[in-house]
Amino acid sequence: MELQFSRHRRLRSSASMRSLVRENHLRTEDFIYPLFILEGEKKRNEVASMPGVYQISMDYLQKEMDEIVSLGIKSVILFGVPTEKDECGGGAFHDHGIVQEATRFIKERFPEIIVVADTCLCEYTSHGHCGVVQGDRVLNDESLDLLARTAVSQAKAGADIIAPSNMMDGFVAAIRAGLDEAGFEEVPIMSYAVKYSSAFYGPFRDAADSTPQFGDRKTYQMDPANRMEAFREAESDVAEGADFLIVKPGMPYLDIVRDMKNTFNLPVVTYNVSGEYSMVKAAAQNGWIDEKKIVMEMLVGMKRAGADLIITYHAKDAARWLKEE
Repeated sequence: MELQFSRHRRLRSSASMRSLVRENHLRTEDFIYPLFILEGEKKRNEVASMPGVYQISMDYLQKEMDEIVSLGIKSVILFGVPTEKDECGGGAFHDHGIVQEATRFIKERFPEIIVVADTCLCEYTSHGHCGVVQGDRVLNDESLDLLARTAVSQAKAGADIIAPSNMMDGFVAAIRAGLDEAGFEEVPIMSYAVKYSSAFYGPFRDAADSTPQFGDRKTYQMDPANRMEAFREAESDVAEGADFLIVKPGMPYLDIVRDMKNTFNLPVVTYNVSGEYSMVKAAAQNGWIDEKKIVMEMLVGMKRAGADLIITYHAKDAARWLKEE
C-alpha cells in the first residue's frame, strides 16, 4: 500500500539543518538587564528570593557595568532603593535621587549603554503604592504630576528611555507632555501598557522594598482573567504617545504578547518577571531541571510570541550561554 504523507523530519535531520531553518533567534542585544541601586556605600546584598540578583550601592556600579558590557548586553533598566521614604515619594523626582545619580554615572562612563529609567513612586512612598494616597484610595489624577516630574528629572540625568510602570490612567499623556515641555521631545516612552496584578511580582518586592503597606494594587493593575482589556490599555497608551509597549509578566501572558504584536506597529517588550526567574532558580538549585535549557527555551518562547525585547534577570547567564554557541 502506498502512503501519502509529508516528510517534515527532513528539516530536523541534523543540528546544522535545524539551525538553517530556525525561525526565531535570541540575541544578547534583545535583553534589558534590571539593576537595583541602593543608597549608601559598600552594600551588595543578594536578594534572598532571587539567587544571583543583588541590590548594589553606587560604589559597586562600576564593576557591575564592566561585567554587563563585557557580556555584550546593551541595555539596563534602573530601580532605586532609597533609605528614606515619604507619603508622596519625593525621592523619585529628586534631581539627586538614586536612579538619577546612577543614570549619570552610567552615561558618563558607558555612553553606549541604553539606560531605561523605571518611572514609578512605589519604591519611594512610605505606603508602597504607585501614586498619591488618600485614606485607603490611590488617587489617579493627583499622581500624574508627580510621575511627570519624575520622568523629567530622569531625562535631565541622561536616561535614554522613560519606562512608566504605575498604571495610572493618563500616565503616558502626562509624562509625554512633561517631557516635551522640558525640552525632551526626543526621549521615548517605554510604557508598561499591559501590566497585570500578578502574584509573580513577589520576589521583586523584596528586591525593590516596594510591598504595599495596605491593600493591594488591583484597582490600578489589570485582572489576570482579562484579554480584551489589554487592547484598551494599549490603545490608550499608543494614542497618548507611547513608543514601546511592555507586557508584564511574561510567560503566563504570551497570548497577550502575540495580541500586541499583531495589533500595534510598535516594539513589544516582555518583562520576564521575578517570580518566573525565582521558580527556575529554585528548581535548578534542587537539580530538578537543566537551567540553561529551560531559560533559553523560555526566552525564545517570548521571542516567538512576538517580543522584540525582553527585560530579564537571566540576561547575564543567557548572554554567556549565547557566547558559547
